[in-house]
Parts: sequence; C-alpha cells; structure tokens
Amino acid sequence: MFTGIVEEKGKIKYINVTGTSGKIAIKASKVLEGTIIGDSIAVNGICLTVTSLQPDGFTADVMAETMRRSSLGQCKAGSDVNLERAMAANGRFGGHIVSGHIDGTGIIESMIREENAIWVKINAPKDIMRLVVLKGSICIDGISLTVADVGENYFQVSVIPHTGEETILLDKNPGDSVNLETDVIGKYVEKLLGLSSNAENSGMAAGSNITMEFLMENGF
Repeated sequence: MFTGIVEEKGKIKYINVTGTSGKIAIKASKVLEGTIIGDSIAVNGICLTVTSLQPDGFTADVMAETMRRSSLGQCKAGSDVNLERAMAANGRFGGHIVSGHIDGTGIIESMIREENAIWVKINAPKDIMRLVVLKGSICIDGISLTVADVGENYFQVSVIPHTGEETILLDKNPGDSVNLETDVIGKYVEKLLGLSSNAENSGMAAGSNITMEFLMENGF
C-alpha cells in the first residue's frame, strides 16, 4: 500500500522490453533507505517489486499487464519518474489509499497557471471517469491529488508549487500520457452495489440487494 506522497524523483537507467514484458533499472537514493529485495516501490504510481539493489538504484521486473495498463512503455533511458516506498505501519497517512495497480492512462489536455497553482486538465476514458468524483482523490503518476473539477470525459486538479517541484507532473506537456489509479474505496462500493458497467468481468452479476435504507441503517 502507498499514500501517493512522492518521496523523490528517480531516473530510468534502462528499460529492456522483450515482447510485452521486461526489466527496468532506476537510479535513486532516498527510496533505497531500508529497502531490501522483495520490497515494493511505486514507480510513476506502478507497484514494482525490487529484484536487485545497487548503491545508486534498483531493478524490477515488468510484466505484460503492467505494460498494457500503464504509460511505462513510453518511458526510456533518462526519463524521470516519481518514486515512493510502500507505507510503513508507523508512518503518517498524508495522501490516500493507493494500491499501485494502474487502472489505465489519461492524456494531459492543458496546463494553465492560476496565481501560485497550475490547473492540469486530463482526458480519461469512461471506465475511469465513472469513478472520478469532485473533491475525491485520484492518483496521477503516483501523486495523490484532489479532483477539483469533473466533466464527462475529463477532470482537473490544481497543483501547488511544492508538488510541482517534488514530482515530474509539471515537467510534462499537453498530449503526454499519465498513469491513473482511481480511489479503491469507490471500486469496492461500485462492486457491492452492482453498478459496474463491466459486471461480468468483475465476477458479479448486475444488480444488488443493498439499498439506501440498508446503508443508512449501518452508518453509511
């Protein structure tokens, strides 16, 4: 589990992909502290398992599903990436619950300054947008951000200077892809209520016996 609070910006040393899977090596420093082989590190929001450690970085295997779901295939040697270690049990929960399991990608449409902040507008497919809610949380390239505006096929976030300096989001340009992970709580609620537009694949038939009265009676 992660929180979406990026610890440092790393740099890809190399990414070797054969077919639809491969291996990635990343230069880093802070996220190496206390890390051992087998630990998880979020790379642009993608949960990867450390397979080897070096004094200045780590390597991880990348499976085909990761390549399909994320923008990792568009990265190359020298690309900067957001890095976060898995949350420690005694750590502060500064962001929101992030699994590191990417739902898909969005495309940056615009980046507009408003005083000290930057409004970033991102277009996303319907299967992601149905779980994006105003003032809810979303993870963009591993960054926990608050949704400030929602449309039918887009949403916007407002990025403060600290986030812009500590992450790679504002280094991108309109037209660039970003990894998106919607709030996991919304996914569970959707499945329990049988609201998924992909009920067959979710393992649940459409429809549910859960009512608004039931939720109210149980404190929801």
